[in-house]
Amino acid sequence: MGDHRQEKFELRNDAPISPLNGETLRAQEHKSVANGPNRADSPVNGVQEYKRCTFSAEPTLEDIRRMQAEFADERNWNQFHQPRNLLLAMVGEVGEVSELFQWRGEVAEGLPDWTESEREHLAQELSDVLIYLVELADKCHVDLPQAVLRKMALNRLKYPASKVHGSAKKYTEYKE
Repeated sequence: MGDHRQEKFELRNDAPISPLNGETLRAQEHKSVANGPNRADSPVNGVQEYKRCTFSAEPTLEDIRRMQAEFADERNWNQFHQPRNLLLAMVGEVGEVSELFQWRGEVAEGLPDWTESEREHLAQELSDVLIYLVELADKCHVDLPQAVLRKMALNRLKYPASKVHGSAKKYTEYKE
């Protein structure tokens, strides 16, 4: 397997988050967020901690890329797995994820009202989306983890926390 160094990446100026575990996101306490289901019971020094879902360290995106490449090779499916076809297949899978949420109205984080069967179905459909995304990136020769790092850096420039905190406006709507 690949090198699994546990480097920390700064995704926000005030909250280092490990790419391997996500752990806890520190955020300033706000009424709209503080009442959510993942709120820690007490703020520390005026900063509220929110429990986040964490992902396992394995498999890595490279592991997933390799598993899918072997899967497709064993079935001689590469002739069908060209970028356009993979994109359309991924969009179809996103549609299947959408169907699981359709007609439910707002759904609470953590899906507390869903059955285990519904959660497993969602996990399978999200996995299909991820598998197609990773294979599409592979076929387009995009190093997805590095692209994410570049995109997060660009997003930090486009959406400085000091200007956008608590707002959902697009970056083009902010004035200097």
